[in-house]
Amino acid sequence: MSQVLPLVLASSSIYRRELLTKFGISFVTDSPNIDELRLPNEQPTDLVKRLAIEKAQALRQKYPHHLIIGSDQVAVCRNTVLGKPHTRSNAIAQLEKSSGETVTFLTGLCLLNSATGEYQAVVEPFNVEFRHLSRAEIERYVDQEQPFNCAGSFKSEGFGITLFARLSGDDPNSLVGLPLIRLAEMLRGHGLQLP
Repeated sequence: MSQVLPLVLASSSIYRRELLTKFGISFVTDSPNIDELRLPNEQPTDLVKRLAIEKAQALRQKYPHHLIIGSDQVAVCRNTVLGKPHTRSNAIAQLEKSSGETVTFLTGLCLLNSATGEYQAVVEPFNVEFRHLSRAEIERYVDQEQPFNCAGSFKSEGFGITLFARLSGDDPNSLVGLPLIRLAEMLRGHGLQLP
């Protein structure tokens, strides 16, 4: 079998980096500098898949003999894409919109072999059913956790879990931003030894 290529996580997300460490394998992280704007009429599923691929491809020249992981995520509530809120007022507005609703988190995942240019790309959905939230609960949560760089304005790995009534999906890690079950399958296909 050929030598296993070194691994690169094309992300500046500390959450994705922490998830990937669960595998106990060495990797480096590097931030891809791409335009993440949604194209006119682009469907959310197409958006996250395209951005995951673009993030991986953005680092191809810098890492020419590597396996590069790209990932992107959006939340969709009532046919509206919820991105990262960036501000307190946006976070409160997003959570008010999500209150009592089911929000679907779509996570695009790409594994690129930079030596050959071949890649695999998938989109993993995960549904979050929010409790009915009062304005006071929302403000308390936002002020305590400050989820300004999180799609949907919450951190499920933190206190955000208290906002939910129910979760459903194949891989809870995809909610944090990196679907580890599918990624493990892809990496094993490239010869990586995982438990």
